[in-house]
Amino acid sequence: MTTTPSPDSSPSCPVLPSLPVSLRCAAALAAVLLTTASAPAGRTGPGAAPADAARARTRTSSAWLPYWDTEAGYASALAHADQLHTVSPFWYTASAADTVTGEAGAGDRRIIDGLHGKGIKVVPTVTETPGPAAMAGLLGDPDERATHVDALMDVVTSRSYDGLDLDYERMAETTDPALTGKVRDGYNRLTEELCARLHAVGKTCVVTVMPRVDGDGLAFDYAHLGKVADTLRIMGYNLHDALGEPGPLSSLDWYDRFVGYAVGVVPRAKLEVALPAYGWNWTVGSGARAGHVTSREAEALRVRVGAARAFDPVSGTPHFDYTDDDGEEHEVWYQDARGSAAHLAVLDRHGVRGTGLWALGFEDPQLWAALER
Repeated sequence: MTTTPSPDSSPSCPVLPSLPVSLRCAAALAAVLLTTASAPAGRTGPGAAPADAARARTRTSSAWLPYWDTEAGYASALAHADQLHTVSPFWYTASAADTVTGEAGAGDRRIIDGLHGKGIKVVPTVTETPGPAAMAGLLGDPDERATHVDALMDVVTSRSYDGLDLDYERMAETTDPALTGKVRDGYNRLTEELCARLHAVGKTCVVTVMPRVDGDGLAFDYAHLGKVADTLRIMGYNLHDALGEPGPLSSLDWYDRFVGYAVGVVPRAKLEVALPAYGWNWTVGSGARAGHVTSREAEALRVRVGAARAFDPVSGTPHFDYTDDDGEEHEVWYQDARGSAAHLAVLDRHGVRGTGLWALGFEDPQLWAALER
Protein backbone atom coordinates (compact mmCIF):
# COMPACT_ATOMS: atom_id res chain seq x y z
CA MET A 1 0.00 0.00 0.00
CA THR A 2 1.38 3.38 -1.00
CA THR A 3 0.02 6.66 0.31
CA THR A 4 0.77 9.99 -1.32
CA PRO A 5 -0.26 13.54 -0.40
CA SER A 6 -2.43 15.47 -2.81
CA PRO A 7 -0.53 16.10 -6.06
CA ASP A 8 -1.45 19.76 -5.90
CA SER A 9 -0.34 20.31 -2.32
CA SER A 10 2.46 22.77 -1.74
CA PRO A 11 5.54 21.35 -0.01
CA SER A 12 6.22 23.06 3.28
CA CYS A 13 8.48 22.41 6.21
CA PRO A 14 9.29 25.81 7.70
CA VAL A 15 11.51 24.43 10.43
CA LEU A 16 14.24 21.97 9.53
CA PRO A 17 14.09 19.22 12.14
CA SER A 18 17.08 17.92 14.03
CA LEU A 19 18.85 15.90 11.43
CA PRO A 20 20.23 12.36 11.61
CA VAL A 21 23.76 11.64 10.54
CA SER A 22 22.58 9.96 7.36
CA LEU A 23 21.70 11.87 4.28
CA ARG A 24 18.11 11.08 4.82
CA CYS A 25 17.30 14.31 6.67
CA ALA A 26 20.53 15.64 5.69
CA ALA A 27 21.49 17.54 5.32
CA ALA A 28 23.40 14.50 6.23
CA LEU A 29 23.74 14.48 4.03
CA ALA A 30 23.80 15.07 -2.18
CA ALA A 31 21.34 14.88 -6.22
CA VAL A 32 19.40 12.11 -8.31
CA LEU A 33 22.34 11.16 -10.00
CA LEU A 34 22.18 9.49 -13.32
CA THR A 35 25.09 8.75 -15.56
CA THR A 36 26.63 11.34 -17.79
CA ALA A 37 25.38 9.29 -20.69
CA SER A 38 21.79 9.51 -19.46
CA ALA A 39 19.91 12.17 -21.38
CA PRO A 40 16.95 14.20 -20.11
CA ALA A 41 13.59 12.62 -20.84
CA GLY A 42 12.21 13.44 -24.22
CA ARG A 43 15.27 15.44 -25.31
CA THR A 44 17.49 12.98 -27.13
CA GLY A 45 17.25 9.92 -29.35
CA PRO A 46 17.23 9.24 -33.08
CA GLY A 47 14.75 12.02 -33.78
CA ALA A 48 16.21 14.65 -31.48
CA ALA A 49 17.54 17.90 -32.85
CA PRO A 50 21.36 18.05 -32.86
CA ALA A 51 21.31 21.14 -30.64
CA ASP A 52 19.18 19.34 -28.06
CA ALA A 53 21.47 16.30 -28.08
CA ALA A 54 24.55 18.47 -27.66
CA ARG A 55 22.92 20.34 -24.81
CA ALA A 56 21.99 17.08 -23.09
CA ARG A 57 25.58 15.88 -23.24
CA THR A 58 26.73 18.93 -21.29
CA ARG A 59 24.54 18.04 -18.33
CA THR A 60 26.80 16.23 -15.90
CA SER A 61 25.01 16.94 -12.62
CA SER A 62 22.08 15.71 -10.59
CA ALA A 63 20.69 17.15 -7.37
CA TRP A 64 18.29 16.35 -4.58
CA LEU A 65 15.31 18.59 -3.91
CA PRO A 66 14.53 18.84 -0.15
CA TYR A 67 10.82 18.62 0.65
CA TRP A 68 11.16 21.09 3.56
CA ASP A 69 12.47 23.88 1.31
CA THR A 70 10.99 23.00 -2.03
CA GLU A 71 10.53 26.45 -3.49
CA ALA A 72 14.15 27.55 -3.02
CA GLY A 73 15.40 24.25 -4.40
CA TYR A 74 12.99 24.31 -7.33
CA ALA A 75 14.03 27.85 -8.23
CA SER A 76 17.68 26.78 -8.18
CA ALA A 77 16.93 23.80 -10.43
CA LEU A 78 15.17 25.96 -13.00
CA ALA A 79 17.95 28.56 -12.91
CA HIS A 80 20.59 25.92 -13.62
CA ALA A 81 18.60 23.54 -15.78
CA ASP A 82 21.25 23.50 -18.50
CA GLN A 83 23.62 21.71 -16.09
CA LEU A 84 21.15 19.27 -14.52
CA HIS A 85 20.10 16.03 -16.14
CA THR A 86 18.16 14.76 -13.10
CA VAL A 87 16.49 16.08 -9.98
CA SER A 88 15.52 13.76 -7.14
CA PRO A 89 12.78 15.17 -4.93
CA PHE A 90 13.30 13.83 -1.41
CA TRP A 91 9.68 12.73 -1.26
CA TYR A 92 9.12 9.14 -0.07
CA THR A 93 9.80 6.96 2.97
CA ALA A 94 9.38 3.18 3.29
CA SER A 95 8.25 2.09 6.75
CA ALA A 96 7.25 -1.51 5.96
CA ALA A 97 7.30 -3.94 3.07
CA ASP A 98 3.92 -2.74 1.82
CA THR A 99 4.06 0.90 2.93
CA VAL A 100 5.80 3.76 1.16
CA THR A 101 4.51 7.13 2.31
CA GLY A 102 4.90 10.54 0.71
CA GLU A 103 6.30 13.56 2.54
CA ALA A 104 4.57 16.94 2.39
CA GLY A 105 4.11 17.92 -1.25
CA ALA A 106 5.12 14.56 -2.67
CA GLY A 107 3.96 14.09 -6.24
CA ASP A 108 3.41 17.80 -6.86
CA ARG A 109 2.67 17.89 -10.58
CA ARG A 110 3.68 21.54 -10.83
CA ILE A 111 7.22 20.58 -9.81
CA ILE A 112 7.33 17.46 -11.98
CA ASP A 113 5.98 19.23 -15.06
CA GLY A 114 8.19 22.25 -14.51
CA LEU A 115 11.34 20.13 -14.34
CA HIS A 116 10.30 18.06 -17.34
CA GLY A 117 9.68 21.28 -19.22
CA LYS A 118 13.35 22.12 -18.75
CA GLY A 119 14.45 18.71 -19.99
CA ILE A 120 15.28 17.43 -16.50
CA LYS A 121 14.45 13.88 -15.44
CA VAL A 122 12.50 13.48 -12.20
CA VAL A 123 13.67 10.48 -10.18
CA PRO A 124 12.25 10.69 -6.64
CA THR A 125 14.17 9.39 -3.66
CA VAL A 126 12.87 6.72 -1.28
CA THR A 127 14.44 6.35 2.18
CA GLU A 128 13.67 3.74 4.84
CA THR A 129 12.87 3.86 8.56
CA PRO A 130 13.30 0.21 9.74
CA GLY A 131 16.63 -0.55 11.38
CA PRO A 132 19.21 -3.15 10.31
CA ALA A 133 17.57 -6.20 11.91
CA ALA A 134 14.11 -5.39 10.55
CA MET A 135 15.49 -4.66 7.10
CA ALA A 136 17.54 -7.85 7.09
CA GLY A 137 14.33 -9.77 7.78
CA LEU A 138 12.37 -7.95 5.09
CA LEU A 139 15.11 -8.22 2.48
CA GLY A 140 15.81 -11.87 3.24
CA ASP A 141 12.18 -13.00 2.86
CA PRO A 142 11.28 -13.51 -0.83
CA ASP A 143 7.58 -12.79 -0.25
CA GLU A 144 8.23 -9.63 1.81
CA ARG A 145 10.78 -8.48 -0.73
CA ALA A 146 8.34 -9.00 -3.61
CA THR A 147 5.71 -7.03 -1.72
CA HIS A 148 8.20 -4.22 -1.22
CA VAL A 149 9.14 -4.13 -4.89
CA ASP A 150 5.42 -3.87 -5.73
CA ALA A 151 5.05 -0.93 -3.32
CA LEU A 152 8.03 0.83 -4.89
CA MET A 153 6.64 0.24 -8.37
CA ASP A 154 3.35 1.77 -7.23
CA VAL A 155 5.30 4.95 -6.44
CA VAL A 156 7.12 5.19 -9.75
CA THR A 157 3.93 4.61 -11.75
CA SER A 158 1.84 7.05 -9.70
CA ARG A 159 3.20 10.04 -11.62
CA SER A 160 5.22 10.71 -14.77
CA TYR A 161 8.43 9.82 -12.95
CA ASP A 162 11.51 8.73 -14.87
CA GLY A 163 12.70 6.22 -12.30
CA LEU A 164 13.47 5.74 -8.61
CA ASP A 165 16.42 6.47 -6.34
CA LEU A 166 16.84 4.07 -3.41
CA ASP A 167 18.62 5.82 -0.54
CA TYR A 168 18.50 3.10 2.12
CA GLU A 169 20.95 4.08 4.84
CA ARG A 170 19.52 3.12 8.21
CA MET A 171 19.84 -0.56 7.35
CA ALA A 172 23.62 -0.04 7.22
CA GLU A 173 23.88 1.41 10.74
CA THR A 174 25.27 -1.65 12.50
CA THR A 175 28.72 -2.84 13.55
CA ASP A 176 27.66 -6.50 13.61
CA PRO A 177 29.43 -8.23 10.67
CA ALA A 178 26.84 -11.02 10.46
CA LEU A 179 23.94 -8.57 10.35
CA THR A 180 25.77 -6.41 7.83
CA GLY A 181 26.21 -9.48 5.63
CA LYS A 182 22.50 -10.31 5.79
CA VAL A 183 21.57 -6.74 4.88
CA ARG A 184 24.06 -6.70 2.01
CA ASP A 185 22.86 -10.01 0.55
CA GLY A 186 19.22 -9.06 0.88
CA TYR A 187 19.79 -5.62 -0.61
CA ASN A 188 21.52 -7.24 -3.57
CA ARG A 189 18.40 -9.28 -4.23
CA LEU A 190 16.09 -6.29 -3.76
CA THR A 191 18.01 -4.06 -6.14
CA GLU A 192 18.32 -6.82 -8.73
CA GLU A 193 14.56 -7.38 -8.70
CA LEU A 194 13.60 -3.71 -8.52
CA CYS A 195 15.97 -2.57 -11.26
CA ALA A 196 14.70 -5.32 -13.55
CA ARG A 197 11.09 -4.22 -12.96
CA LEU A 198 11.99 -0.58 -13.56
CA HIS A 199 13.86 -1.37 -16.74
CA ALA A 200 10.92 -3.42 -18.01
CA VAL A 201 8.78 -0.27 -18.03
CA GLY A 202 11.48 2.05 -19.31
CA LYS A 203 12.41 3.59 -15.96
CA THR A 204 15.81 4.37 -14.48
CA CYS A 205 17.21 2.63 -11.39
CA VAL A 206 19.47 4.73 -9.15
CA VAL A 207 21.06 3.46 -5.93
CA THR A 208 22.59 5.85 -3.41
CA VAL A 209 25.37 4.49 -1.19
CA MET A 210 27.80 5.49 1.53
CA PRO A 211 31.52 5.71 0.67
CA ARG A 212 33.17 2.28 0.77
CA VAL A 213 36.43 3.02 2.60
CA ASP A 214 38.15 2.39 5.94
CA GLY A 215 35.69 -0.37 6.83
CA ASP A 216 32.65 1.84 6.22
CA GLY A 217 29.89 1.18 3.71
CA LEU A 218 30.23 -2.61 3.89
CA ALA A 219 26.47 -3.09 3.57
CA PHE A 220 26.75 -1.95 -0.04
CA ASP A 221 28.11 -4.38 -2.61
CA TYR A 222 29.44 -1.88 -5.14
CA ALA A 223 30.27 -4.50 -7.76
CA HIS A 224 26.76 -5.96 -7.73
CA LEU A 225 25.01 -2.60 -7.55
CA GLY A 226 27.15 -1.34 -10.41
CA LYS A 227 25.84 -4.17 -12.56
CA VAL A 228 22.11 -3.92 -11.83
CA ALA A 229 21.64 -0.16 -11.39
CA ASP A 230 21.95 2.55 -14.01
CA THR A 231 23.68 4.87 -11.56
CA LEU A 232 25.56 4.34 -8.33
CA ARG A 233 25.57 7.59 -6.40
CA ILE A 234 28.13 7.96 -3.64
CA MET A 235 27.44 10.42 -0.83
CA GLY A 236 30.69 12.34 -0.62
CA TYR A 237 30.11 13.91 2.77
CA ASN A 238 29.77 13.43 6.54
CA LEU A 239 33.38 12.43 7.10
CA HIS A 240 32.75 14.32 10.34
CA ASP A 241 29.12 14.14 11.39
CA ALA A 242 26.81 16.01 13.72
CA LEU A 243 27.42 13.63 16.64
CA GLY A 244 31.20 13.56 16.40
CA GLU A 245 34.09 15.94 16.86
CA PRO A 246 34.34 19.10 14.73
CA GLY A 247 36.06 18.68 11.41
CA PRO A 248 35.62 18.76 7.63
CA LEU A 249 32.65 17.06 5.98
CA SER A 250 35.00 15.62 3.38
CA SER A 251 38.67 15.63 2.49
CA LEU A 252 40.78 15.33 -0.63
CA ASP A 253 42.52 12.17 0.58
CA TRP A 254 39.18 10.58 1.56
CA TYR A 255 37.79 11.32 -1.91
CA ASP A 256 40.90 9.86 -3.52
CA ARG A 257 40.50 6.63 -1.59
CA PHE A 258 36.77 5.99 -1.94
CA VAL A 259 36.62 7.10 -5.57
CA GLY A 260 39.71 4.99 -6.27
CA TYR A 261 37.93 1.95 -4.86
CA ALA A 262 34.70 2.68 -6.74
CA VAL A 263 36.28 2.97 -10.19
CA GLY A 264 37.93 -0.40 -9.64
CA VAL A 265 34.59 -2.22 -9.39
CA VAL A 266 31.98 0.00 -11.09
CA PRO A 267 32.00 1.40 -14.66
CA ARG A 268 32.94 5.07 -14.50
CA ALA A 269 29.94 6.04 -16.62
CA LYS A 270 27.66 4.71 -13.88
CA LEU A 271 29.31 6.60 -11.02
CA GLU A 272 28.25 9.91 -9.51
CA VAL A 273 29.76 11.53 -6.45
CA ALA A 274 27.43 13.83 -4.55
CA LEU A 275 28.99 17.01 -3.18
CA PRO A 276 27.88 18.63 0.09
CA ALA A 277 26.29 22.09 0.07
CA TYR A 278 25.90 22.25 3.83
CA GLY A 279 27.87 22.20 7.06
CA TRP A 280 27.77 21.58 10.81
CA ASN A 281 27.94 24.13 13.60
CA TRP A 282 29.48 22.50 16.68
CA THR A 283 29.32 23.97 20.19
CA VAL A 284 32.87 23.17 21.26
CA GLY A 285 33.19 20.87 24.26
CA SER A 286 29.46 20.47 24.81
CA GLY A 287 29.02 17.00 23.36
CA ALA A 288 25.73 18.22 21.89
CA ARG A 289 24.62 17.44 18.39
CA ALA A 290 25.94 19.97 15.89
CA GLY A 291 23.46 22.30 14.24
CA HIS A 292 22.88 21.97 10.52
CA VAL A 293 23.60 24.94 8.27
CA THR A 294 23.38 25.19 4.51
CA SER A 295 26.42 26.59 2.73
CA ARG A 296 24.57 29.87 2.26
CA GLU A 297 23.58 29.98 5.92
CA ALA A 298 27.12 29.24 7.06
CA GLU A 299 28.58 32.09 5.05
CA ALA A 300 25.84 34.46 6.21
CA LEU A 301 26.57 33.45 9.82
CA ARG A 302 30.28 34.04 9.34
CA VAL A 303 29.63 37.56 8.07
CA ARG A 304 27.12 38.29 10.82
CA VAL A 305 29.44 37.29 13.66
CA GLY A 306 32.46 38.90 12.03
CA ALA A 307 34.53 35.71 11.93
CA ALA A 308 37.58 35.38 9.73
CA ARG A 309 37.18 32.89 6.92
CA ALA A 310 39.74 30.09 6.98
CA PHE A 311 40.37 27.45 4.34
CA ASP A 312 41.95 24.12 5.17
CA PRO A 313 44.07 23.09 2.16
CA VAL A 314 44.47 19.53 3.42
CA SER A 315 40.75 18.75 3.43
CA GLY A 316 39.78 21.36 0.86
CA THR A 317 37.05 22.91 3.03
CA PRO A 318 36.28 26.31 4.59
CA HIS A 319 35.68 26.79 8.30
CA PHE A 320 35.51 29.48 10.99
CA ASP A 321 35.22 29.94 14.76
CA TYR A 322 33.19 32.36 16.84
CA THR A 323 31.87 32.94 20.36
CA ASP A 324 28.11 33.35 20.78
CA ASP A 325 26.26 35.76 23.05
CA ASP A 326 26.29 33.20 25.88
CA GLY A 327 30.05 32.92 25.75
CA GLU A 328 30.04 29.48 24.11
CA GLU A 329 32.64 28.74 21.47
CA HIS A 330 31.53 27.42 18.09
CA GLU A 331 33.37 25.70 15.26
CA VAL A 332 31.72 25.65 11.84
CA TRP A 333 32.86 23.49 8.92
CA TYR A 334 31.04 23.58 5.59
CA GLN A 335 31.68 23.52 1.83
CA ASP A 336 31.74 26.23 -0.82
CA ALA A 337 32.62 26.57 -4.50
CA ARG A 338 36.37 26.79 -3.88
CA GLY A 339 36.39 23.60 -1.84
CA SER A 340 34.12 21.79 -4.27
CA ALA A 341 36.43 22.70 -7.15
CA ALA A 342 39.31 21.04 -5.29
CA HIS A 343 37.24 17.89 -4.77
CA LEU A 344 36.09 17.88 -8.40
CA ALA A 345 39.74 17.78 -9.41
CA VAL A 346 40.02 14.44 -7.58
CA LEU A 347 37.07 13.09 -9.55
CA ASP A 348 38.71 14.27 -12.77
CA ARG A 349 41.92 12.41 -11.94
CA HIS A 350 39.90 9.21 -11.62
CA GLY A 351 37.92 9.85 -14.80
CA VAL A 352 34.58 10.35 -13.05
CA ARG A 353 32.40 13.00 -14.68
CA GLY A 354 29.12 12.42 -12.86
CA THR A 355 28.34 14.66 -9.89
CA GLY A 356 25.44 15.22 -7.55
CA LEU A 357 24.48 17.82 -4.99
CA TRP A 358 22.97 17.71 -1.54
CA ALA A 359 20.97 19.82 -1.93
CA LEU A 360 19.30 22.33 -4.25
CA GLY A 361 18.88 25.71 -2.59
CA PHE A 362 21.66 25.03 -0.07
CA GLU A 363 24.60 25.77 -2.36
CA ASP A 364 27.14 28.54 -2.74
CA PRO A 365 25.90 30.36 -5.88
CA GLN A 366 29.41 30.12 -7.36
CA LEU A 367 29.29 26.32 -7.25
CA TRP A 368 27.57 26.10 -10.61
CA ALA A 369 30.57 27.70 -12.32
CA ALA A 370 32.84 25.11 -10.65
CA LEU A 371 30.62 22.32 -12.03
CA GLU A 372 31.18 23.55 -15.60
CA ARG A 373 34.33 21.51 -15.96
